[in-house]
Amino acid sequence: MNLLKRLLSSIILIPLVFYVVIKGSMIFNFFLIILLSISIYEWINMNKFNIQKIIGVIYLIFSFFTIFLFRNINIDYNIFYFLLVAIICISSDLGGYIFGKILKGPKLISISPNKTYAGVFGAYTLSIFFSYLFYKFILHIDDNISQNIFFFMVIISISTISQVGDLVLSYFKRIAKIKDTGNIIPGHGGILDRIDGVIFAYPFSYMLILIFLK
Repeated sequence: MNLLKRLLSSIILIPLVFYVVIKGSMIFNFFLIILLSISIYEWINMNKFNIQKIIGVIYLIFSFFTIFLFRNINIDYNIFYFLLVAIICISSDLGGYIFGKILKGPKLISISPNKTYAGVFGAYTLSIFFSYLFYKFILHIDDNISQNIFFFMVIISISTISQVGDLVLSYFKRIAKIKDTGNIIPGHGGILDRIDGVIFAYPFSYMLILIFLK
């Protein structure tokens, strides 16, 4: 039942998020402010220690600011690169959840009992599959061995950072002794539960953009 709720929520939310990202302008900025506000509320609400609250809020503001900069950076195909990171994060999340539920197997780490090695494999598999489809058929990039290798490394790197973000939030939820940061999204939990990988993947990806494309 939870898997069904999760899939239905994703079917509704993913097109909405993509529309807002593509539309850009004030709609996108307003959307970021709403997400940031809810994320800060959830973070403060789940942490008992003031120092954790302060550091977390500072990081969230930094992360969302890099997301804003990334969306508005003045380079060719900026919107497509932004969407590519979103696809990697979403695919990693779905792949990890679906493969972990179906294949189960050995647990990955104690701080997140639901995470399995099968889930990690699923996260990488779906992120590579959907990212390559986007890369090939939306960006219309011609096949080139060196280019494909670099692209593959970028996908793996961003997916890894996204999964690490998931584990980081799981660690703090375990300290707080809660399962979810909220219940705003059926089957998913709170906003932070959904964007835990995103808030790490976008700052990392923005740095890659500055290094390789700017």
